Amino acid sequence: MKKKKKSAANTGKDMGLFDHLKELRNRLIIVVVVFILATVISFNFCDEIVEILISNAKALDYTLVYLAPGELFMEYVRLSVICGIVISSPVILHQVWGFVRPGLEKHENRLVFFSLVAGLFFFLCGTAFSYYVAVPMLLMFFANVDQSQAISATISVQNYLAFIFSTLLSFGIVFELPVLISLLTGLGVLKPEWLVKSRRLVIVIIFVIGAIITPPDVVSQLLVSIPMMVLFEFSVVMSRIVNRRKIKRQKAA
Repeated sequence: MKKKKKSAANTGKDMGLFDHLKELRNRLIIVVVVFILATVISFNFCDEIVEILISNAKALDYTLVYLAPGELFMEYVRLSVICGIVISSPVILHQVWGFVRPGLEKHENRLVFFSLVAGLFFFLCGTAFSYYVAVPMLLMFFANVDQSQAISATISVQNYLAFIFSTLLSFGIVFELPVLISLLTGLGVLKPEWLVKSRRLVIVIIFVIGAIITPPDVVSQLLVSIPMMVLFEFSVVMSRIVNRRKIKRQKAA
């Protein structure tokens, strides 16, 4: 009898409010400690990280400056915090998963676990695509558009890093599309048929976006547009798979 009671308690479903709050506190402490350690370690490598981030600007002969006392230091602090979040994200996701898992059904467990792991993977893919493809193209585009004999391109470190971070974040979020669509399909909010019907409109929007953010040549536009199209088609496939499993589960019940 004692073993059964212990087993039930370990599922987390019979825990009281105080027990849940205590568990939440313990998990938050772990997250905060790991985040602080990652941030402190990242601060010691800020020079190397900044060198990597400004390499694209250097290739286009941009001159980066800081315009106020302490501006560079504050940018290093901000960069350290961002790196701390990125480095500690696996721990954060693991703690989130450990907290919500006991209260979910078996199929919900699979859906949430897939969403967390796939979400992190696709976000990293989006930031990598942004850094190696989108950012160089955007910088080249702005360098060509902003050409002037009277004005030279001197950019503050704060504005440049803000541009880099916003671009990385934007593409990271865009690459979450397959995960979001799979999650919404699993919850019954979206259906694969709706995505198929809107395919033409989505393709047009993708090519318009590609034409706007890339230099005026076909190769550059395709380098941006094709991955986004592949991302959408992959989202449709994932939606169909999730929907098919959902239907089978409903029939089995």
